[in-house]
Amino acid sequence: MKEVYAQYWKRHLRIIGVLLVIWFLVSYGFGIVFADQLDAIRIGGFGLGFWFAQQGSMYVFVIIIFVYVFLMNRLDREFGVEEI
Repeated sequence: MKEVYAQYWKRHLRIIGVLLVIWFLVSYGFGIVFADQLDAIRIGGFGLGFWFAQQGSMYVFVIIIFVYVFLMNRLDREFGVEEI
């Protein structure tokens, strides 16, 4: 039983790690580090780097929340620990 819990938490931490990397890449990478390069692309009159810094990172964060819920529900069902 201990091995099953270890597998569950290993997969859970992997999901969290991947989603945090995506969040970091979008918010810090696209909004700050690569903002000048992305500003060459325009959305609604504003540069894409500016858009990611102001709006895009929030949209991606909300999407990440829904992806996390979906993946965790699937993982919980797989391991038989889902909520009723």
